[in-house]
Amino acid sequence: QVQLVESGGGLVQAGDSLRLSCVNSARSFGWYDMGWFRQAPGKERNFVAAVSSSGSSTYYADSVKGRITISRDNAKNTVYLQMNNLKPEDTAVYYCAARAAARGYGFPNAAADTYDYWGQGIQVTVSS
Repeated sequence: QVQLVESGGGLVQAGDSLRLSCVNSARSFGWYDMGWFRQAPGKERNFVAAVSSSGSSTYYADSVKGRITISRDNAKNTVYLQMNNLKPEDTAVYYCAARAAARGYGFPNAAADTYDYWGQGIQVTVSS
């Protein structure tokens, strides 16, 4: 069973930066596409960004392009979400997700139901 543990959230001011981390417990981390989603209060969970299993491809929601960067370090079993110029509308619980690339969903694919494993979520709050 793959476990995902997020860290790095918190309360920041508009315009600040924050980096989220997610550690994947899988022995073969390099087999997994990794994604980040977020859910604001009273809203559905939305795709933020994804990185392919090799790290060679990334994909972003239009709403975060230019401000958010996803990356991975396969040696550390970790995926990162660097968020710059944060806005109050970025306030949400952020979830890390993983899916086995071999399942053939293709990349990019932002659908939440293609991901098999989820972290517990971490709160990011941006004050104005």
